[in-house]
Amino acid sequence: MMNGIIVVFALGLLSLLTAVVVVVWREIRARDMQHWGGDYLFPAEPSGRVGTPVATDEPVHVFIAICDHYEPEVGKPCKDVSVRRVDRWVEEYPRLFGEFRDENGRPPQHTFFFPQDEYAPEYLDRLAELCEAGYGDVDVHLHHDGDTAEGLREKLELFRETLYHRHGLLRRDPVTGEIVYGFIHGNWALCNSRLDGRWCGVDQELTVLQETGCYADFTMPSAPSDTQTATMNSIYYARDLPGERKSHDRGVRAAVGQSVPADQLLMVQGPLLFDWSNRKLGIMPRIENGDIHAGRPATWQRLQLWMKAGVHVPGKPNWKFVKLHTHGCKDGNIDTLLGPEMQAFHADLARHAAADSRFRYHYVSAWEMAQLVHQAETDAAAPTVVTSRQLPVTV
Repeated sequence: MMNGIIVVFALGLLSLLTAVVVVVWREIRARDMQHWGGDYLFPAEPSGRVGTPVATDEPVHVFIAICDHYEPEVGKPCKDVSVRRVDRWVEEYPRLFGEFRDENGRPPQHTFFFPQDEYAPEYLDRLAELCEAGYGDVDVHLHHDGDTAEGLREKLELFRETLYHRHGLLRRDPVTGEIVYGFIHGNWALCNSRLDGRWCGVDQELTVLQETGCYADFTMPSAPSDTQTATMNSIYYARDLPGERKSHDRGVRAAVGQSVPADQLLMVQGPLLFDWSNRKLGIMPRIENGDIHAGRPATWQRLQLWMKAGVHVPGKPNWKFVKLHTHGCKDGNIDTLLGPEMQAFHADLARHAAADSRFRYHYVSAWEMAQLVHQAETDAAAPTVVTSRQLPVTV
């Protein structure tokens, strides 16, 4: 009798464990975590582990860049609706955030990665006004499908020239003199990385980006998506690998004292980690990927996770790079980004900085973040925010 009870209990427990494993595996597959979960739990480099310790006797500099996949025509509304979306950003942003100041005395910065495929001069003329007033910057976003290297090159070169010469945006590299831009790939499909081959088509995309003046890519993280790289929470360099797609899956990490590879593109990633305080079905942690959207605003609590991700240049753990992303023209998102929740986030930053002299936060554009990466590589004693349209500010 007792043996029978034990057998029934064991079979029941086995069935329960099997059901749990099945549910967990389905969740893993649904979020495409099989592409990066192993590297997250068992990073190849100790410096890539979430929660890398910092020196406790030094200030912690936190660089915050919001990189917006800025699409006024999302949802394909009439032109008037798209124009009103842009107007709302230009009119409300200074009023809502002009009173906030970071360590450098600068207001919150917003980088508008504008899609080449939605170009209309009236959008960029208005955004240029906001950038000129000192509230942000414009860089390049691109959606394409079934493209070729030649077609991609033509799109990027024409858009680069238009932004610079027609709208007074972007900038010239101070050393080479070429017009440079930051990049985010639409639909996350950088380097033809989708498994189904959609929304790109160009295996050698990194080379085309480099050759047309891209100073850094800011596409990642893309989880939950099959385009997510195995490399995460990192700042690194990648180059095209002959005959391969998704060449940026791995690369050479930036590091103090390491020379910048001349033939590789800088990849600046945002945070990607599990949020164990927010679990699905009470079991599976939700993914924290630095996305600011309706129902998931920026908060002080989320900032703790973003900093825990530990995106930094090895050798400079006290310089934390927090690259966030959003789709700032989507209905709902625009109310979150231009509303009291975002104001509360900036107020919390100021309050905590006033209470803790070691906490130094800096609002930066994507361009400024890339320049800070290079400063970290040279082991600069203190960060100098090379602002987009002003003289450098040493902090």
